[in-house]
Amino acid sequence: MNSNQQAPKFYETQSFKRKSKKLLVVVLLLLGSIVILSPVWWMISTSLKTPAEIMQYPPSLLPESFQWGNYIKAWQTAPFTRWALNTLFITICVVIGNVFVNSFVAYGFAKIRFKGRNILFTLVLATMLIPGFVMMIPQYMLFSKLHWINTYLPLIVPAFFGNAFFIFLLRQFFKTIPDEMIDAAKIDGAHHLQIWWKLAMPLMKPAVITVAILSFNGAWNDFLGPLLYINDEKLYTLQIGLQTFKGTVQTQWHYLMSASVLVLLPVILLFFFFQRYFIEGSNITEGSKG
Repeated sequence: MNSNQQAPKFYETQSFKRKSKKLLVVVLLLLGSIVILSPVWWMISTSLKTPAEIMQYPPSLLPESFQWGNYIKAWQTAPFTRWALNTLFITICVVIGNVFVNSFVAYGFAKIRFKGRNILFTLVLATMLIPGFVMMIPQYMLFSKLHWINTYLPLIVPAFFGNAFFIFLLRQFFKTIPDEMIDAAKIDGAHHLQIWWKLAMPLMKPAVITVAILSFNGAWNDFLGPLLYINDEKLYTLQIGLQTFKGTVQTQWHYLMSASVLVLLPVILLFFFFQRYFIEGSNITEGSKG
């Protein structure tokens, strides 16, 4: 009887420990989310305030009256429509380059057997150890000699020459495709280009979407590249435009924050709609099981 009476207490203790751990995890995640999202909240709140309310002390978390017109006025103060189209054009080109080139190279490393494959793949991965700032001056000199300065080519063309991280990520997922499927396609008369496009790519949807999202985010938010290579205001991207806009309107923070929210919105929406694929595609451990 004693053992039967003690058993529920033991299980109740274990259950209490599990619930306590879950509660602790939830609290920590909540605190982390507040810390991470507080700058975004401050940006949105500032974008909806009047200049006088922004400067008041102590600052308020919410505006007294929501100034939705700040977004329209901020967009009309500078040629943001032109800058947005410029940024969208560059971003689409970069996404296309990264998705198609890196997936094709990754397929070759994963499914095509050739001499020196592992050595070449190791060299590709080794390029990830080179800091981008080390390559900045040589790249600028190269693009200058090619007369590409003040064009979009330095921002677009590198995406069509591969990215080591994307190649590694996609290769891990290509390896999950059974070799028997590739062999069966070869027996049916398909060559590697057809196998890559018609067989492998449809099975790689989460990983491909992940690469597309990361490429979009990198190109859309790129500040250093356009700053180095673009001189003409008509060719400015949104990130350079925001910096110019900041000086043009003498740092009117309500307009600057409104423009920043509008620039950030596409990235947030993209991740919101494709977060399931992004999480699946980022699971390198799952992709490396094959």
